[in-house]
Amino acid sequence: MRTVDPAKHRARRRHIINVAADLFAAKGFERTTTAEICRAAGMSAGNLFHYFPNKRAIFHAVFEDDEPDGGATKAERLAAARASDDPWKALLDTVDLLAAPATEPLVPALVMEAMVQAYRDPELDALLSRDNDEERSTVTTLLRDAAAAGQIDPALDPDDTAAWVMALIAALYTSAATDPSFRPADQLPTLRLILERFLRRT
Repeated sequence: MRTVDPAKHRARRRHIINVAADLFAAKGFERTTTAEICRAAGMSAGNLFHYFPNKRAIFHAVFEDDEPDGGATKAERLAAARASDDPWKALLDTVDLLAAPATEPLVPALVMEAMVQAYRDPELDALLSRDNDEERSTVTTLLRDAAAAGQIDPALDPDDTAAWVMALIAALYTSAATDPSFRPADQLPTLRLILERFLRRT
């Protein structure tokens, strides 16, 4: 019986996801073919389908796989932020965590494509909603804890304020995807300054 090396299987799966992500970002989901993914990944269709049942499963995996090399997953970092004894610092670190992918060349276009596909794909919509709910819940918790610690204006409603914080982060992605002159990395200090002036007690 042939045995499967788990590390090689994960690496091959990650390779497929990475090359497919490039294609999805450049061409969109609908215009990317399975044959193109196979060519980019350097494998046959039969081999590809050993890892994923179809193209849509690969697209889902682009957004659900979180396997950093030796580092913590996003979920683990969000959990650590919620447990922090310095909620203001943890909030800024969380904003950095959520905003950082917008600085990567492919990610804003992928995020926009995911939003389009979510309207047609309930499973993808549920996946993205779970991810967004966890992020927003973390931001809300940190705002509430920071207010209780006297680090931000206690008059701010945590739920409403979290919605605005998330909207500012989302604007990095949409601006990067739609405006070629927009540089998200250059805007991160401004985002922090906006939060500092909006949230801190005066």
